[in-house]
Amino acid sequence: MKVLVQRLPRAGGLSLPAYATEGAAGMDLVAAEAVTLPPGGRALVRTGLCIALPDGFEMQVRPRSGLALKHGVTVLNAPGTVDADYRGEVGVILLNTGAEPFAVARGDRIAQAVFAPVTRASWE
Repeated sequence: MKVLVQRLPRAGGLSLPAYATEGAAGMDLVAAEAVTLPPGGRALVRTGLCIALPDGFEMQVRPRSGLALKHGVTVLNAPGTVDADYRGEVGVILLNTGAEPFAVARGDRIAQAVFAPVTRASWE
């Protein structure tokens, strides 16, 4: 599957999402801005990427287990869904459940993107 991507100026110099290993299900998404999350705080962290998914697919935005285990940082609406017809900037809503402030630096891996087919239903 090919996904069209537009890199916004804020993402200049950052790598596109990529699979870390051959067996990885998700691509790492990186922050295009620095944000500090206070304990219990949440923020939308922008990636600087706009995508165009093929019809019939979604991109799920999922937490990174290392951030959750080590720092108590997770994706608030996990899994978040990017629909095939969405053309705006991809953002990740992070929540700090830890006891200490958590600093996100530009270029930090903040979430994973997993692509999945969508089944549409009708009511009877």
